[in-house]
Amino acid sequence: MKRNQADRWTAALLTALLTLSLTACGDEETNNLLNSEGRSDRVVTLFSPMEKSQPDKENTARSAADKTILLAEEVLGIRVEYITYTAENYQEKTYDDVALDRARNNMDDLYLLNPDVIQILGGEGRLMDLSGLESAKNLRDVVVTANTVDGKLVAIPQEVVVYGLFVNKEMFDDCELELPNTPEEFLECCRVFKEKGITPVGANRWWLETFVLAQAYADLYNGGNTSAEIAALNSGEAKYSDYMRPGFEFLQKMIDLGYIDAEKALVSEAMEGERDDFLAQKVPMVMAYWGAANTETAYGATDFEMQVIGFPSSRGQMPVMPMTGFAIGAEAAHGEDAKKALEILTSDEALQIYAETNRVISPSKNVAVECVASLKPLNDRIQENVYVLGANASMKLEQWGNTCLIVRDLLGGATVDECMAKFDQLQEETLH
Repeated sequence: MKRNQADRWTAALLTALLTLSLTACGDEETNNLLNSEGRSDRVVTLFSPMEKSQPDKENTARSAADKTILLAEEVLGIRVEYITYTAENYQEKTYDDVALDRARNNMDDLYLLNPDVIQILGGEGRLMDLSGLESAKNLRDVVVTANTVDGKLVAIPQEVVVYGLFVNKEMFDDCELELPNTPEEFLECCRVFKEKGITPVGANRWWLETFVLAQAYADLYNGGNTSAEIAALNSGEAKYSDYMRPGFEFLQKMIDLGYIDAEKALVSEAMEGERDDFLAQKVPMVMAYWGAANTETAYGATDFEMQVIGFPSSRGQMPVMPMTGFAIGAEAAHGEDAKKALEILTSDEALQIYAETNRVISPSKNVAVECVASLKPLNDRIQENVYVLGANASMKLEQWGNTCLIVRDLLGGATVDECMAKFDQLQEETLH
């Protein structure tokens, strides 16, 4: 797969989910979670966008991860050292670029990686096969599918990331509208809002691909023929552009009819361009990830009834799941200790701690926590095993990042045909 320019999407997924204050711009820093006095000299290094916890800074995602790492340290008598990196305003190398470089040079043991990097490094044989871990036996099928490259399970997450459509139920009720299931129903809702002088959808430059992916792959992932369809795409027998076209035509119609502000979306970071309008009840719908419904700094404390549903598709409301995950370098200097540490980090005990702290969907089929009321519609679909993978390492063409970038082309004025030609070009590159 050909890498795109350094300002691409991938840093946004991990950093948006973790919502962390990271290290100094462009620097790599090493920290260990605990004071090492009296502890074993056995060390496992973790390359991650998150630092160790600071006593005066409360962050739920960070404390959840720290709790599980503390468990691994205590059980194994090791120290986990964090190596962290961030780039200022995407002007330097992205987190993903640095992760690729470090993994290719065996600089760390454990890595927290975005899906396209998992796919690249897995395809290069640089990640350890984790299928032999006891914890791997407890993983949901969707997690195994998303993180398997060339028959090897190369990454395991601590949560299943799910994107949904966040809706102001009260604005729908005021307009006597039912929450939409299909693209046609969605466009009708948008028409009604627009006629009342309301811009229906608040958007940013990162997450509009969720509409495309939901429509493109609703049948592929829910029609009972997933493996065969992916094999046809990987061989070139089928074209990604044929799957993508309906979703891009859908977005083009939304742009043409003024249902989204394409110019604003193109220059807006995640939540920057739409969050305030949604909270002020100026727009009835935005896109976001599961954890945003739990976080007061995002959408966890609205003044109205909010519901989170799947994106419109031919099979109804469709959750979209990209995947991040922990991976171990195939030639890691402390590979055995890293493997033991990851066994604990992804054990049901640790995942229960993580899920209860963050109130997220666990990758383990044995771990469940009660979600907030607003997430119940989305959660119901997931429990029915209805979803679309926004990232799937078994597909030769990386999905989430490439779709995001080509959607940006559409926002910038490219035609649907030009966007489809870009998919055809990228697919051709994967075949050679």
